[in-house]
Amino acid sequence: MENMTYGMRAARRSGLWSGVCLMAVLVCGMSGCRKEETAQAAVSTNAPGIREDWVAMETLQPGKWSAIDGAGELTWDDESRVMRIGVGTDLNGARWTGPMPAVPYMVELEARRLSGSDFFCGLTFPVREGKESVSLIVGGWGGSLVGISSIDGMDASENSTGTQHEFEDQRWYSILVQVDGERLQAWIDGRQVVDAQTEGQRLSLRPGPIEDCAPFGLATWLTSAEVRGVKWRKLAE
Repeated sequence: MENMTYGMRAARRSGLWSGVCLMAVLVCGMSGCRKEETAQAAVSTNAPGIREDWVAMETLQPGKWSAIDGAGELTWDDESRVMRIGVGTDLNGARWTGPMPAVPYMVELEARRLSGSDFFCGLTFPVREGKESVSLIVGGWGGSLVGISSIDGMDASENSTGTQHEFEDQRWYSILVQVDGERLQAWIDGRQVVDAQTEGQRLSLRPGPIEDCAPFGLATWLTSAEVRGVKWRKLAE
């Protein structure tokens, strides 16, 4: 102990002690940086769209879409792989007739409004065991509302999922929806816009023509839009 104390005193006198302290600070700081980088990496790998446990991605092809009753103009561009939903008398859209995603899963697509002032993406999708469906409304009720219709009989303008956002014509927006048990989540351009726990709540579609889109479909309301890159990914249970 005496030899150690003497060595420390000698180090102070020779100026080595400050170097030892500086080295300790640097080592601790580097350790802290590593922890922070690890934490950031963990957050990044859990972000929507890049989780490794999303498997069995299936792209929804044009031949499996069926126009809903009373639909207006619906066209598909083979070269750009874009579906255009024209302005209908009110609701206009299509229903997917192929294999359906099973919970838990995620849907992703891109959509843009060409003209009009109401929702340019009404994505209807199955929830729970596929016996019920709801719709994610993007740009509804005057062009800015986002939310889920319907929860306990209340549409997106009435329930707690409804929020206001600005949308530009001619701009593509990335839309992600995740259905995981009783949790419904949605993101637009990477920003989370819906995070709803639905246990004990009644999930349904707003009564009316959008029911023709069930269990999985796309629609607009008095609005012309384009949609591309529609696909789903199964989530690991």
